[in-house]
Amino acid sequence: MKVFKHILLAASMLSLGSCKDFLEEKPTGFLTPDSDVSSVKVARAYANAGYANLQGFLAGQPSSYGGNTWNLMEFVTGKANSDLGQTGFVNFQNLSYNNTAFYIDTWWQQMYQGIGACNLAIQSIPTINASGLTEEQKTNMLAEAHTLRALYYFYLVRMYGAVPSVTEVPKNLDLNLPRTPAKDIYDKIIIPDLLLAEKSTLPWSDNTGKVSMGAVESMLADVYLTYAGAAINGGAQYYAESAKRSLAVITNGGYTLFPNYTDMIQPVNKNTGEFIFQVQYAASVPSTNPLTPLTIPNYSGISLYADEYGSVYPTPQFIKSFPAGDKRVEEKQFFFTTYPNAKTGQPVVFRNTYIYKWFDVTAATSTIKSDLNYTLYRLADVYLMYAEASNRAEGKPNSKAIDLVNAIRKRANLSSISALSQTDFEHEVWAQRYYELCFENKMWFDMIRTRKVHNDVTGNWDDFIGHKTVFNATFQEKNLLFPIPKQESDVNPNLLPNNTGY
Repeated sequence: MKVFKHILLAASMLSLGSCKDFLEEKPTGFLTPDSDVSSVKVARAYANAGYANLQGFLAGQPSSYGGNTWNLMEFVTGKANSDLGQTGFVNFQNLSYNNTAFYIDTWWQQMYQGIGACNLAIQSIPTINASGLTEEQKTNMLAEAHTLRALYYFYLVRMYGAVPSVTEVPKNLDLNLPRTPAKDIYDKIIIPDLLLAEKSTLPWSDNTGKVSMGAVESMLADVYLTYAGAAINGGAQYYAESAKRSLAVITNGGYTLFPNYTDMIQPVNKNTGEFIFQVQYAASVPSTNPLTPLTIPNYSGISLYADEYGSVYPTPQFIKSFPAGDKRVEEKQFFFTTYPNAKTGQPVVFRNTYIYKWFDVTAATSTIKSDLNYTLYRLADVYLMYAEASNRAEGKPNSKAIDLVNAIRKRANLSSISALSQTDFEHEVWAQRYYELCFENKMWFDMIRTRKVHNDVTGNWDDFIGHKTVFNATFQEKNLLFPIPKQESDVNPNLLPNNTGY
């Protein structure tokens, strides 16, 4: 009966895996005790279930007006502000957050729920013998599940450090597992899962939103880049492995930079072009991408949304830190400062600069249901991963790395760079990651793996520990990890002691 309940849950997720094939598909029924559980559809349902908690990257915070898991990684950078005290922003502004702070428990829950669904798929798919289900199909479905499990764990170890290792479906309710060191999670789960997926025959790209080989290689590039740096400090070997994977994505095709930044907020472009792997949303289903209302200036009246949150917006110091002439800070590129009133059409001038990067025009002015996906990996990110990793692995920038950085700069209307020293080139790559990938939940992870923070006032690269934000808060060693959520340690004392400083 317990296994049947798991199957029923997996089958109910059949509509959650990708925009075209899953989000818009209407379920025709549910599995019953008399159903044939050895079918292609059931195998696909198990694989699809692993995708559901990707929407946890944008999960709402029930006790916080305008709160969302996405907010956390932007608040802690010191380069974002908020119109809403209810988001708990002040605790991140002054770095006084603790193990009961908003978001920290929600991230933990969403990632482990995703791991649970992946574990069930990994356990169940090999046992399904069905007409029309080939071994190659099963191998590829398992590759999807292993990739997703690696992704969930990758977030957990970067956020919390040592975490419980759960790789099987629990057989009882005794789940008081101890924490496993982050390096062991990398060595025994994250990297093996992705290397297994790398051996599959997944397509290089997938415009339905499922895991592709391009997504696998992009994640491997990211994992190895992180593993090479802090806190694992794997070194040159892993920078080389990272560069190998990102170069494969670049050279094997299937992805191209969009000509215009605003191409990224056109729903028609979902899962195509620059986008390698996205969290799937569709305006036709209840769960739509929440980032448009979250980032509209608070009660500005420029949309039809009942709530315009102003939940996250950039500090003026961050905006001023962009190079002169950078297209990304021109009006209605990555940011905006004015927009017509939804009823009168008269221009509304905002108090601050707000994020246009997630502005779904149709949703804001007509449907109030965003049809945009949320991007986890795109080609510009991979370009910059290759540039950074190859520079470290080879001791200096190669011509390919320089060309890729110049492609990013060209789209921003910035002049090309030529040969630079290893350190100067690395700083250029880091800066381009800050500007190009801002508000995509990348910056915080860059800070903690490089142990450096760009000082938007001085232009220097400060050590992470000791950097003072524009809010006059200073990063300490404790800020390298988030605390284990209190509600988790309350039910599982084996999670204690908590991370340093909590």
